Amino acid sequence: MSDLFDREFHASRAGGYSSPGHVYPNNAGFKGTAETGREAAEAINGRLGGLQRRVFDAVKGRGTNGLTPEEAADLLAESRVSVQPRFSELKAKGLIADSGKRRMNPSSRKRAVVWVIRELAPKMEADHG
Repeated sequence: MSDLFDREFHASRAGGYSSPGHVYPNNAGFKGTAETGREAAEAINGRLGGLQRRVFDAVKGRGTNGLTPEEAADLLAESRVSVQPRFSELKAKGLIADSGKRRMNPSSRKRAVVWVIRELAPKMEADHG
């Protein structure tokens, strides 16, 4: 039985959930016209639903503590380049949100956004209107 992410992915490939030509975030995206970006996106699409599910479950499992993409990559034993774009896709789907917290990435010593499931994200002023 396929999970929600897989069903959305297959539905978008069949023309559902997205208008023609606009299948992100149910298909991996890429920037620019370089064929390498398109090829990389196409290569990950076979695993996309499963990776999105694993990242979402990892973020959900951390509760209000949340996860950065680098932390998720370590936790899931996946490369950061495979995991980080899944955060953008899950954000675009409205499933995760910025917690307002930042943590240092050990690899770069730069601050990174800590993501939580949408229900645990702080409410913005516009949400109170």
